[in-house]
Amino acid sequence: MKTLILMLVLIILIPFILLAQEKKVGDEALGTRKYADFEKPEVCGSSCHIDFYQQWKQAMMSQAYTHHWDEIEYFKLAVPHAEKDPKVAGVKAGCNGCHSPIAFLAGDVPPPKPEENSRANESVSCDFCHTVTGFKGDVPHNYNYISEPGKVKYGNREGVVSPAHKTMYSTFHRSSDLCGTCHNEKNPYDIWVKSTHLEWKEGPYAKEGVRCQDCHMTYAKGHNAAMASELPDVAQHLFHGAHDPGKVRGVIEIRIHPDIRAVEPGEKVKFTAALFNQKTGHKFPTGSAEERLLWLHTEAKDAKGNVHHLKVDKKGFASEEYTIAANTLAYQDMGIPLNIPDFKGIQRDGIPEGDRIYRLPYLDPQGRMTIMQWNTASFATDYRIGPRETKLETFTWTIPNDAAPGPMTVRAALYYQKLPTYVAEYLGVPKEEADPLEVNFHETTINIIK
Repeated sequence: MKTLILMLVLIILIPFILLAQEKKVGDEALGTRKYADFEKPEVCGSSCHIDFYQQWKQAMMSQAYTHHWDEIEYFKLAVPHAEKDPKVAGVKAGCNGCHSPIAFLAGDVPPPKPEENSRANESVSCDFCHTVTGFKGDVPHNYNYISEPGKVKYGNREGVVSPAHKTMYSTFHRSSDLCGTCHNEKNPYDIWVKSTHLEWKEGPYAKEGVRCQDCHMTYAKGHNAAMASELPDVAQHLFHGAHDPGKVRGVIEIRIHPDIRAVEPGEKVKFTAALFNQKTGHKFPTGSAEERLLWLHTEAKDAKGNVHHLKVDKKGFASEEYTIAANTLAYQDMGIPLNIPDFKGIQRDGIPEGDRIYRLPYLDPQGRMTIMQWNTASFATDYRIGPRETKLETFTWTIPNDAAPGPMTVRAALYYQKLPTYVAEYLGVPKEEADPLEVNFHETTINIIK
């Protein structure tokens, strides 16, 4: 009889026990931890993981909350917008799920500003990443990682012994799904506003077994810790990507050629530029694609040094107008968080008119181009360059009558900008965030005859 009663009690309690054990992730995890649950990065880097710590210190992982543009975007745009519009209210806390996960888990919303030097400044810290055990759901996205801080630290190598903490081998740390928990994001309008992991998964590199870590955490001979033996393949904690000029340069190969080599003034010549994405495992640009600019600028210089700008030929696809630089206004919805009724917007591109732009235009609920990904209700045509994709652009140009006889050099150059110039200027973002970087270039020549 006692056994039967015990069994009945267990049957009743099991659902409640399982519910209590269920891991809270995503928005449900807000406030479920304390700052004190996580080690400070300097604890990891002071004696054991010195080299990793120094790599992390100069990577964007350590600046995801303190980086100037992220701070301005969060406090000038996201927070005030969330306080005015119930539809996007979740971004006030949600941004920190990836930009400062321990602040999010501690329920510190909004966290103190970076100048207050709180623990939110640790951004994506060592202990956070190495105490994530997996993700919940079918697709890693929107900080649906499972965070289990404690004495056990998880990593990608078996048989590791540490005098400072327990270690456990984690297949999750060898998987690109770890990256996807933050590098995929659906916004309040159910739009995939960040999809770097999904782009990789749909592309050729995933099928060949090349993971995110293989490119962004490259391997070299070294030591995992100061007291450890040398290993042939230590993962470097560099996390180099869109903010690293060395990573961006050369991403796209360019070649340009004419359809005729000798041409007289007044005649037409057509140049074809081929752009090949030979380096990224996802589309380029990716991530915060609403604010990235990648554009092709083509010039011709005659024998006397006169320079002419060549405008790209239109292809006629839907919403192509967003992919050709123009003197037009955009980003009118910034007026909501900035409290400027009937805001007219600011210059959309800030680059030479007629240049081809490789972008994914984000559109607000009124169909206007937006820089605020949380307020994105739809997309225009995605005209970014996919992995191993080649895009062809043509420039049909009539040689000017005053072109000097002799060789004319035509130069096609691809430039990358993390933020449009006029957006940076208007919001007070440091100039270097909008400085163009030359990705690659190629030159060809024709001969002007008279």
